[in-house]
Amino acid sequence: MGKYIKFFGLGILFGIVLTKAEVISWYRIYEMFRFQSFHMYGVIGSAVLIGIIIIQLIKRFNIKSFSGHTIMIVPKERVWKRYIIGGTIFGLGWALTGACPGPMFILVGNGFLMMLAVIVSAAAGTFTYGLLKNKLPH
Repeated sequence: MGKYIKFFGLGILFGIVLTKAEVISWYRIYEMFRFQSFHMYGVIGSAVLIGIIIIQLIKRFNIKSFSGHTIMIVPKERVWKRYIIGGTIFGLGWALTGACPGPMFILVGNGFLMMLAVIVSAAAGTFTYGLLKNKLPH
């Protein structure tokens, strides 16, 4: 249990950063979906850019995980239909709830207990996907 304390602390730090950056704000998300502000696009774009850089560094320098294992980045088959359908469902859920999966927990920590219903719904959707996964077009 003690080895997970650092991840718990990192999660708390992540929650504080997202809260202070107003990334979990429903108003900021609403502005984004109405194309009224660059704030969220800047944050998301920065995250994508940093992700691209980190992946390239991992590939070029064969960086290992914290436990010393090789990080395997397996290329995926590009099936655009699933990305469009999945992205649409994700975006609709984000627009309806005002939060994507990470900030749902941060919002509960900030006192928005109604997000517990969203978390239960997200878990039910994930469970349903697990049951139907073999029957869906991948």
